[in-house]
Amino acid sequence: MTMLNQLLWVIFPYLCLAVFVIGHIYRYRQDQFNWTAKSSEFIEKKHLRAGSMLFHIGIIPVFFGHVAGLGIPKSWMHALGVNDHMYHIGAVYIGGLFGAITLLGMLLLTARRFTVRNVRRLSSASDMAVNVMLLTIVCMGMFATLVTNAVQPEFDYRETISIWFRGLFYLQPDASLMTDVPLSFKLHVLMGFGILAFWPFTRLVHVWSVPLNYVGRSYILYRRHKSS
Repeated sequence: MTMLNQLLWVIFPYLCLAVFVIGHIYRYRQDQFNWTAKSSEFIEKKHLRAGSMLFHIGIIPVFFGHVAGLGIPKSWMHALGVNDHMYHIGAVYIGGLFGAITLLGMLLLTARRFTVRNVRRLSSASDMAVNVMLLTIVCMGMFATLVTNAVQPEFDYRETISIWFRGLFYLQPDASLMTDVPLSFKLHVLMGFGILAFWPFTRLVHVWSVPLNYVGRSYILYRRHKSS
C-alpha cells in the first residue's frame, strides 16, 4: 500500500507535470502551425455556441474555486473571517451551480462531437478523447461535491488533499494524506493530473494562444480601388 501511495500521489503527479511542461515546449518549438483548435463552426453552430458558452461560463469560476480550495490554507480562510460553514456553503452550492453549468456545456459539446456526422469526421482521435476525459472529470467532480460530501459530511479535503497538493510544490508531498480520501475525490484528482499530461498533444494548447497583440494593433484600412 505504501508503494502504491507513492506511485499514485508522488511519482504520477510529478510525471504528469513534467510531461505538461516539456510537452508544451516541444509542441511550441516543433509544431507551431497546429497550435490551434480546428474550427467546426461552419458545420454546426447552434450546439457549439450554446455548449461553448455554458462551458466557459462555468469553468472559470470552477477553476478559481479549485485554486482557492487547494492553494489557500484553511487557517488563512479563518483569518479572513471565512469559517467552515461559510466555506462549505460556497463550495457546495455556488461551486455546485457553476459545476452544473460546466457539465451541461460539456454534455452539449460531447454530444455534438459524437453525434453530428460531419463534426465527427473532422475530429481527430485526440479531439474525441479530450471531450470524453473532460466530461468524465467534470462528472466525477460533481459527484464528489454533491454526493460524497452529503454521504461523508465529516470529510474535509482542505485537511488532506489541499495539504498534499501544496506539498507537491514544496517538493515535500505526503502520500499518506491521501490514504483515507474518498474514492470519488481520488479519481477526480488522478484524472485531473492525467489530462495535464495529455494537454500538450491536443487542441487544448489553444488555451494559451491569447491574442493580446490585437489590443494594441493598428486598425486595418480598406480602400476601394478606383477603376480607370
